[in-house]
Amino acid sequence: MGQTVPSAPQAVAADTTAATGDSSSVMGPILEDPGRLLPEANRALEVLVQMATDFIPRLLSAIIVAAVLYAIYRSLRHLLHRVLTRSDRINPGIASLALKTLRVASAVLIGIMVAAQFSIDVTALLAGLSIAGIAVGFAAKDTLENFIAGITILVDRPFRIGDQIEVDGTFGVVDEITLRSTRLRTMNDQVMILPNALVINHKLLNHTMRNSLRIEIPFGIAYREYPDEARQVVLKLTEADDRVDHGRPASVVVTQMGESSVDMVLRFYIIDPHSELPVRYEYVERVREALRSADIEIPFPHLQVHIDGAKGLQNRAPEPDS
Repeated sequence: MGQTVPSAPQAVAADTTAATGDSSSVMGPILEDPGRLLPEANRALEVLVQMATDFIPRLLSAIIVAAVLYAIYRSLRHLLHRVLTRSDRINPGIASLALKTLRVASAVLIGIMVAAQFSIDVTALLAGLSIAGIAVGFAAKDTLENFIAGITILVDRPFRIGDQIEVDGTFGVVDEITLRSTRLRTMNDQVMILPNALVINHKLLNHTMRNSLRIEIPFGIAYREYPDEARQVVLKLTEADDRVDHGRPASVVVTQMGESSVDMVLRFYIIDPHSELPVRYEYVERVREALRSADIEIPFPHLQVHIDGAKGLQNRAPEPDS
């Protein structure tokens, strides 16, 4: 009952005095003796100097190592490029693959050597990269399959750029071979991109790998015509043609006795396999016109019905109209 409650201004003043007293108790010794900050600052400065002393030589060493290794890489790349481009036996795709492999291997080696200058555990880093590579390999299975198939194509060389090939019923000219796909230009001037795994695992016909190619032109004659006569007419078409390889004689053979015609085939070899399609289309028309000019009938599919005892139907009276 005898206590006196302080007024609001007095309470605020008391709190301010208490806060001031606390800060004074903390900062007081420092304010009284500013020299106490110097040892702490000196220790921090010594740590920074020591870090700089350790880091700068390593940085300079890493720069020197990177510069030397990069200079060696440039020299090796220039030398390898000259060797690969001057050789006629090396496929351009293999040359590109070799240069890319050298670049990747050099980048990895330079990175490892630079990391070693900073005392980084390269073994642990390589182990981590190996685990990551395995995970990426499982995730990119199709891509790796096409990559391996691309290397197989470049090494085995079943075809080259400019060859006319047929893959799974698709005919075209090879425009480009990459590590992932093969690009074909079709006869309609379209570009078909085929994964290398598909190319390597399907039936493939190379029409231009050899220096000559046999052309076959099928045709048929009527049963009343003579095959030897048709043979002589058709063989004359190839005699004056410079595109035909006359060292390998042309021939016309009977292949089968069809339902409405005697089926025959003209066979001859051409010197330039790249002209296969134009020559084939031209000779289809020339054979037709030669047989027509010789009055040799080229029949169309038809059906003849013979009725035994048909004479008995001649004396039969017509049925009366209903």
